[in-house]
Amino acid sequence: MSAGLFTTDPIIAQNFFLEVDGEVISQLISVSGLDVEVGVAKVTQVGKGGQKQQVKALGQSVESPDLQLTRVAPLDIGNDNLWKWFSDIRSGGLVATDRAAKRKNGSIVLFDSAHGEVARFNFFSGWPTKISTDQLSVDSNEVVKESITIAIERLERVK
Repeated sequence: MSAGLFTTDPIIAQNFFLEVDGEVISQLISVSGLDVEVGVAKVTQVGKGGQKQQVKALGQSVESPDLQLTRVAPLDIGNDNLWKWFSDIRSGGLVATDRAAKRKNGSIVLFDSAHGEVARFNFFSGWPTKISTDQLSVDSNEVVKESITIAIERLERVK
């Protein structure tokens, strides 16, 4: 084995899906916000000889950015599970006394060219906060895309 050379194929970000409550609900074009991090507590103090120094330690907070998803816009939003979920929240709100009522767990799942799962990011207590449609233009030949924002409370890479 030589240092610096791949011994397995790298993950190719080409085939990935949004799965919610164990069901694939959308193929995706792009995803961002897959940041798994912890909080940092910073303390500035004066050390030997009057020199300032900053000490960084593991903080108590867990950082969870929003997920940003892009997909091809569906033709029929009435039969689209993501639109149904968003519309349910938009019209009925989130019930403060029942946190789990409309928040869902899900995953961003990556597959290789042989359709084998190669990576999985699980999110917890998520809910769509925004769906944006691309700018439309009469001189474009591109498909119409939607950008979806999902607020999440925790993200873990499990595979």
